[in-house]
Amino acid sequence: MHDPLDDVPVTVVPDRTLRVKIIDACGLACTFCHNEGTPVATENTGRPPDAFTGTPGRSGRVSIYLATNGADFLPQRIPADSDFALALAAVRGSLPLNEVHFTGGEPTLHPDLPGLIRIARRLDLTVGLTSNGENGAAVLPECAEAGLDRINLSVFGTTPDELAAVQAPRLASPRLAAHKLDALAETIEAAIRHGVKVSANIVIPDHQHVERVLRIIEQHGRDVIVRMLVNLEDDGASLSAMREVLDHLGAVPDLRIITAGASDQRTRYRLPDGRTLYAKSIRPVRLPHTCADCRFNNDRDCQEGYYGVRMYRAKNGPFMIGVCIQRMDLCMPLGEFVMSQRCTEVRNFRDDETARLTALHHTPERQPNPS
Repeated sequence: MHDPLDDVPVTVVPDRTLRVKIIDACGLACTFCHNEGTPVATENTGRPPDAFTGTPGRSGRVSIYLATNGADFLPQRIPADSDFALALAAVRGSLPLNEVHFTGGEPTLHPDLPGLIRIARRLDLTVGLTSNGENGAAVLPECAEAGLDRINLSVFGTTPDELAAVQAPRLASPRLAAHKLDALAETIEAAIRHGVKVSANIVIPDHQHVERVLRIIEQHGRDVIVRMLVNLEDDGASLSAMREVLDHLGAVPDLRIITAGASDQRTRYRLPDGRTLYAKSIRPVRLPHTCADCRFNNDRDCQEGYYGVRMYRAKNGPFMIGVCIQRMDLCMPLGEFVMSQRCTEVRNFRDDETARLTALHHTPERQPNPS
């Protein structure tokens, strides 16, 4: 059967991004949070690694892969200091990088987020971050001045009831959710006002969420770039719901963007009124050696594929480099990673995929789309 996307032009962009978990704290307690693969620090302080728990405690927060991912360290907040600068420089010296992407927890809660941005900019790296928007209005002016390029906002609902429905019981308050939604709107306004690019990431679990997604697109689609994401635990319902949204809007695909060397791919759609919408999905990408014998290496269990390189700071320990949030046992200290065969594997895989996909789609290598 012919796939209409086969006729859409393709842009191949090499993966040149490092994700950095800069803080574990977060003011939400979403029931589907993977917490970048690490334990929730407040729930596990004082516990030995074999007793780490990913189930909600007093904070209500979860780490959904922790029971099986082998994580053996707690995450620590990364200070904006010379150690961080040296760590970034070490990764850049071993893997080609042009972008650093800050994650958490909630990165806008970091007490010196502008300082981290300045360090990355001094290394000539573009800086983005993923946020729920709860504190953006307070910090974005200084972040923009420091050189923040963009903010990717995770949007979980348009009404207090919708947001409260995906929170742990202690935070499932519509009143609290209304406050969080107000903060999200203020973050969007602050970002636009200060010249920071804004995108809204929306996960579509199934058909029941179609109306919610359509409301988000109507509410935010004129101010920000909207990106729909499939549920990582998708059984087909998520993709089906995404297609329903696209059909309802009369969206027409006009560009496919494939990240070479990572599982990220997206399709850009044009709406009848001229707005742009992106649909993001996961390619079944694996590292050729590291992933070969993995117990999750099948169509059912490997939910993110090989998504790229992540950096953490272990509590009272070194910077750590990981390649999979479902296999945190693969993390290794930064100094070990840069000298390892895994680092060479990642670098070669990026280059090989870029060459193969570029030749396949007859497209020149281009820099990542900032949206």
